Amino acid sequence: MADNQDAPTAVAVVDPDGMVSGWSEGGRLLLGWTAEDAIGHPVTDLLVDPAPPGFPEGHGAGSDSRGFVLLRHRDGSTVDAVVTAHPLFGPDGRALGQVMTVQRWGRRPVIADRAFEQSPFALGVYDPELRFLWINSSSGRVIAHSEEQVLGKKYREVLPEFDRTLFPERDDKPYTDALAEVARTGKATRLITVFRPRGSNYANAWATSIWPVRDAEGRVRAVANWGFDMSAEYWARQRLLLLNEASRGIGRTLDVVGTARELARTPVPGFVDLVTVDLLDEVLRGEEPPSVPALTFSEPLVLSRAAQHSAKEGTDPAPGPTTPVSHPVGSVAARCMATGRSTVELAAEPGQGGEWAFGPGLAADPAHWPPGNPVIDESIAADGLTGRITVPLRARGALLGVVAFSRLDRPESFTADDLILAEELTAKAAVAIDNARRYSHERTTALTLQRSLLPQSLPIQEAVEVASRYLPAGAGTEVGGDWFDIIPLSGARVALVVGDVVGHGLHASASMGRLRTAVRTLADVDLPPEELLTHLDDLVLHLASDLQPTSHFQPTGETGATCLYTVYDPVSRRFSLASAGHPLPLIISPDGTRTPVPLHPGPPLGIGGLPFEATELELAEGSLLALYTDGLVESRERDVDQRTIELQRALTHSAASLEALCDTVVDAVLPERRTDDAALLLARTHALDPHHVADWEFEPDPSQVPRARKVAVDQVDAWGLEEAAFVTELVVSELVTNAIRYGEPPIRLRLIRDTSLICEVSDASNTAPHLRRARAFDEGGRGLLLVAQLTQGWGTRHTTDGKTIWCAQTLPQTSGSPLPPDSAATRRGVAPRHGLH
Repeated sequence: MADNQDAPTAVAVVDPDGMVSGWSEGGRLLLGWTAEDAIGHPVTDLLVDPAPPGFPEGHGAGSDSRGFVLLRHRDGSTVDAVVTAHPLFGPDGRALGQVMTVQRWGRRPVIADRAFEQSPFALGVYDPELRFLWINSSSGRVIAHSEEQVLGKKYREVLPEFDRTLFPERDDKPYTDALAEVARTGKATRLITVFRPRGSNYANAWATSIWPVRDAEGRVRAVANWGFDMSAEYWARQRLLLLNEASRGIGRTLDVVGTARELARTPVPGFVDLVTVDLLDEVLRGEEPPSVPALTFSEPLVLSRAAQHSAKEGTDPAPGPTTPVSHPVGSVAARCMATGRSTVELAAEPGQGGEWAFGPGLAADPAHWPPGNPVIDESIAADGLTGRITVPLRARGALLGVVAFSRLDRPESFTADDLILAEELTAKAAVAIDNARRYSHERTTALTLQRSLLPQSLPIQEAVEVASRYLPAGAGTEVGGDWFDIIPLSGARVALVVGDVVGHGLHASASMGRLRTAVRTLADVDLPPEELLTHLDDLVLHLASDLQPTSHFQPTGETGATCLYTVYDPVSRRFSLASAGHPLPLIISPDGTRTPVPLHPGPPLGIGGLPFEATELELAEGSLLALYTDGLVESRERDVDQRTIELQRALTHSAASLEALCDTVVDAVLPERRTDDAALLLARTHALDPHHVADWEFEPDPSQVPRARKVAVDQVDAWGLEEAAFVTELVVSELVTNAIRYGEPPIRLRLIRDTSLICEVSDASNTAPHLRRARAFDEGGRGLLLVAQLTQGWGTRHTTDGKTIWCAQTLPQTSGSPLPPDSAATRRGVAPRHGLH
């Protein structure tokens, strides 16, 4: 309506008979008619069209009325005007007529105003104090009030529910605050507001615009708004946003319970108030879930509650990872798992929502519900629920468990679209949970294989005291190919080995097992460390060629590896080592200082064509050796050198035993988030008592054999090993005779009393004997066979200046420990098939 500053206002007095009895100057300015022209004429003579309903024609009226009319100007033109009639009454209550005010409506035709009045959009105008000035019929239906009921009242008085948000977690601004802010700042705004119409079970979303209404001088004289119901589009977008959040937030880790908890957290509180995820025990163990026919639904179904998330509690209430939950026979959860179909339960029958409500499905069509849904079950109200959607958790045709989405305090009823959303969320999570289950199964298999290929117990030997740790990578990472080994060698020596295969998973574990077996086989040949790594490098190259694809459809596996091979001799306290791309060991002297290792690691195994270098150190008795893989010190957060310093510092920590020291090192150095396996092998060196070693040198003359037998028997007797004297005499006689007959000087005999009685005969020849079966009429060839039969093992060890033939006898229980069952002597029943005789 035009402001009175923009056009004159005409005032006319109409008597009860509809005749004009008074006329203002504004009437002349607005319509051109003077008082003489108008007074005494029917007021309807001013109209171009017939009088609209309610227009003053006499008889008076009981209340004010207003309407839009087309008036006749004196010059013959027409004037669009808004007419307001005010009844007049005498002292006795008798109607005296009406006072009419007429203003030009020159900004739009009457039909346009009717268009606003009849608009399907809700329109309203309010003064700066948010008092109602005007609303159209659509707005009246939305707020369930007529224009007469709200005119002059404040917005907050009529609609207190708009002073709060329906979903506080979304940080929505209360609609009344938005109106007040526009009135205060004069800046228009647009927003989407969500509210629940009175008497409806469904929440509506309205797109609204609020703008200031200014006068000719630019002052804010009112605030106007319009809005339309976009519930279908809004809730569809909210569901898409929730599914997008689920795609990012569910399945981030390859952990079954962790994925279940991600599913439980995602829809709370935007969609529901409580989510529970119950899984079959086989799924939690990483096993293949049973088929539906194999499940027994004739008795209570016991599942494990892997996750539960509540809008009130905010965290999983179960103290442990899972809690057993029993679902009775015939329960909704049991039926859903048996049939594979979802079920929607409502505590009460929902309404259709009315003209402006968003009903059970798109376009408020109940036909969107699948057969059998929803189920009206008043009993769930006893648990504080207004509704619950139960969905079977299925992936790749396998049944994993069941998920329940519940609403507690909110009165919004579930819709058919909500059921679709719950099933979509469950389907996404089911695939992630099944992936985690499969990964868990594969990781458990690889870890079992890995552990089975590692030493199950440390061999008995006296050269070093040892302790070890193998730590697989953290959850979400496949098992790697780290390994370590302790191999007893001839001459009371021991080999300490640690290595790391490139890659993860079953392939890495299998490759690790083959390399560990190869190292043990090569160690039995008593190769020097650098030669052993050369042979191992050739083996890795052969393995790589075996894995080359025969067609472009087959992938090529990873075959690289690193290895550190060391040998410690307790007789000489010499420590020799060579590295194929592996971190060098840390050596801590008994005084706590670090002994540097003058060696550069060679190339990793599998490169080929490059030499390996070795170095040898003399260690003080009681030195601490630390062999480890890079997983122990490598971390994304810390520098490797810094981690190595921390490892060295941890090794100097006083501990009651090497086992305790292992724990100290792991706690101090191991990264919290491990992405790789880690292996640690600690060894404290011992020195063999000089009185337990005796050696002699003989001339290459057969007459020296009796002398060799005598000194050996005398030494064995001096050690109190009289029971071993007879075998020792025969063995020494055979080995010394062979050395004098076939070898080259100098010829030396050495006896070592360790966990076994070791006899060694050395000469400067590179030829090695081999075991053969003598024929019936042969005069020789039985000596070495006799040695093999009388001892628990024998072999040949090549050195830079010749060879050493050795054999070992098990000591009697009363005089020493038996030879370890996995030592080099016991493992070898025959000599390597090379040599001359």
